[in-house]
Amino acid sequence: MKNYFFTAMWGLAVWLFATLFFRFFGEYVLFSPSTSKFLISTILLLVGTAALLWGVTYVYHIFDKTNNAPLKFGLIGTMIGLVLDTFSLSFHHIVFPKLDDSQVIAFTAWMSFAYALYLLIPLMINHKVSGKERIQV
Repeated sequence: MKNYFFTAMWGLAVWLFATLFFRFFGEYVLFSPSTSKFLISTILLLVGTAALLWGVTYVYHIFDKTNNAPLKFGLIGTMIGLVLDTFSLSFHHIVFPKLDDSQVIAFTAWMSFAYALYLLIPLMINHKVSGKERIQV
């Protein structure tokens, strides 16, 4: 149980970082889906998200050397983030006071893809550190 608590704290830290980033900078990086800037900004946000998740997952693996540690991090972090984002989206006027409704939609689009990355990147890292030839589903 102690090991899951450690993983949960890492997942909470990732969620908190992302939430605070969009609370303070969201109005500058999120654009309405009906604008031409939406696609470019979303792609750039996702590239940055992927790079940060890759780095955080590698650092997590330094501290947790158990079998399938990256997978555990990805699954637990995703579960924690999805639960907490249920509330952050439900109370978006409080959590993200500077975002208008179209920017909240843009945030939700980014968030959906980011959670897919949160599952995929640890899977890829787990594959790499375990030395397996290929990912079997």
